[in-house]
Amino acid sequence: MPPRGSSFNSKMGGKRAEKPLKTLLRLFRYFKHCTGILTVAILSILAYSLASNFAVFETQKLVKTLETSVGADMAKYTGVLIGMAILYAIAAFTNFLLNRLMLSCSARVMCALRKEMFEKMQSLPIAFFDGRTHGELMSYYTNDTEAVNELLHHSITQMLISVTSLVFIFGLMTALSIPVIFIMICMGLTVFYVMRGVTRQSRKNFKKQQRELAGLNGYIEEMMEGQKVVKVFTHEEAARANFKVHNDELCKVATDANTFASIVGPLMNNISHIFYAITCTVGVLLAAPVEGQPFLLEGTFLAEQPLLLVESSKLIASLNFVRQVSNRISQISQQFNSILLALAGAERIFALVDTPAEVDEGTVTLVRVEAKDGRLTETDRRTGRWAWKRGDELIPLRGEVRFNDVDFSYDGKKQVLTDVTLYAHPGQKIAFVGSTGAGKTTITNLINRFYDITDGTITYDGIPVREIKKSALRSSLGMVLQDTHLFSGTVMDNIRYGRLDATDEECIEAAKIANADFFISHLPEGYETQLVADGANLSQGQRQLLAIARAAVSDPPVLILDEATSSIDTRTEKHIEKGMDALMHGRTVFVIAHRLSTVRNSDCIMVLENGRIIERGDHDALLRERGKYYELCTGTSELS
Repeated sequence: MPPRGSSFNSKMGGKRAEKPLKTLLRLFRYFKHCTGILTVAILSILAYSLASNFAVFETQKLVKTLETSVGADMAKYTGVLIGMAILYAIAAFTNFLLNRLMLSCSARVMCALRKEMFEKMQSLPIAFFDGRTHGELMSYYTNDTEAVNELLHHSITQMLISVTSLVFIFGLMTALSIPVIFIMICMGLTVFYVMRGVTRQSRKNFKKQQRELAGLNGYIEEMMEGQKVVKVFTHEEAARANFKVHNDELCKVATDANTFASIVGPLMNNISHIFYAITCTVGVLLAAPVEGQPFLLEGTFLAEQPLLLVESSKLIASLNFVRQVSNRISQISQQFNSILLALAGAERIFALVDTPAEVDEGTVTLVRVEAKDGRLTETDRRTGRWAWKRGDELIPLRGEVRFNDVDFSYDGKKQVLTDVTLYAHPGQKIAFVGSTGAGKTTITNLINRFYDITDGTITYDGIPVREIKKSALRSSLGMVLQDTHLFSGTVMDNIRYGRLDATDEECIEAAKIANADFFISHLPEGYETQLVADGANLSQGQRQLLAIARAAVSDPPVLILDEATSSIDTRTEKHIEKGMDALMHGRTVFVIAHRLSTVRNSDCIMVLENGRIIERGDHDALLRERGKYYELCTGTSELS
């Protein structure tokens, strides 16, 4: 396995985030999944903004009616009140409607986004996952998507309402007072430059916050999974200390991010109060003359400019609009933190989505065949026979694997395999022995093309593996790994994972081959027993037997056993020897084992050291050489 922090990981971690506007525009493209709903929602926002602001505009008619009618024309006064009530009712209904619609729309967008993320992860190379903890990967689906969901459902709605309201307010203000419009423009420019300055610093800190949060989640996930190990070695204090380091760093970054963002609210409120006071002052100075009352601008140039004078009714409406502008700006500032956090999360998600998928330049596929008149022909029927399809040519699948002068490095710096040459004829059992890090597992990973070789060639039935589609290549291989992973579901479901179209009878037969049928039959519900927490209700040996049964049901021509019996006790191992022999019969088998007893009957044993094959031969031949293998068998050297 390559170390964490490999070149692949570094490349991803060092990628510069996109600009916020570009990220936001890219996020908006996902609204294509709910175009109709979004259209109605936008119309509702327009209706809400128009109704609520026009109701405020009507206050100047209400005041003017009171001034002119002096209580005599109550019908006109009542008519204005009813009109305002209808406008506010429309605003209330459209506000409810747009929130409901945006909730539905955001749910669809998040569904599409999560689907794209998951599909991308299925196409990524193993190297991507080698460099990340499960907690870091889950952070994309929890913290980042939650932040984006908040943006789509709530923040964008509030922003659209605020922006459209401000546009309508400026439009309606032109009918009230030119001086107040000028004050509004000055207020808008002041807010814009203040917001831009704070945004730059906050955006950097929110990106750091999302990265630190992902790292902390990864650490927590590792500690939770490894609780037994932590307690066995009494590392509780060390775990707490390391957690404190991660937690304190997140606390510091989150504080920095929210410090700048939290400045916006009070700053906007104070700015709005200042401009409200300025509007009041200007309004009083420019108040239109009223009979019997002194006029402040009497005899001045401004007194002769009717467009600059403000009637008392219009002044009251203008002050209400100033308060409305203040409220809208305050709402924008309240969404400020959520927007920046969501954009930071969206940038991380898009970085994942933009990660190059696993390259598959192969063209050779795997097809079912049958023999007719001595020739192979392709068929859809299950015949138990397979062939490689290269163009119009059908090459029988036999299971012959060859390595020719193969070199490999995970990071391009440290050589893991050097000049490895080997061959496995169909039906042969090839074993690899050697100390940890000698390159045994790497060889099997190269057969699967989890990684691509640096130099040399690997052929499968005479076909370079680079020419074979990865899905076809891997479906022809069965693997039993040292670290067994079981999925949530029944025992039967986990065995059938080896071949999803396998019948119950075939799964049971595979379990018998692996000698797992006996313990399965004694489970509470037999093959329908539900497995939990990666098979935590089974012993390690039982989990390993299910993995062997899973490989058996796939019926592959080539079988890779990576220390498959390492978690099974000696007595259980002897019980499954016959089953394993039946499983391996007629197949090409690659075995990696620490127990030399499991490789004695191999056709060829490869002894690896520092990425090179230093000895090869069967058990008896290697003993006669009295080399490294002899030392391992006699106990003068150890597999460590």
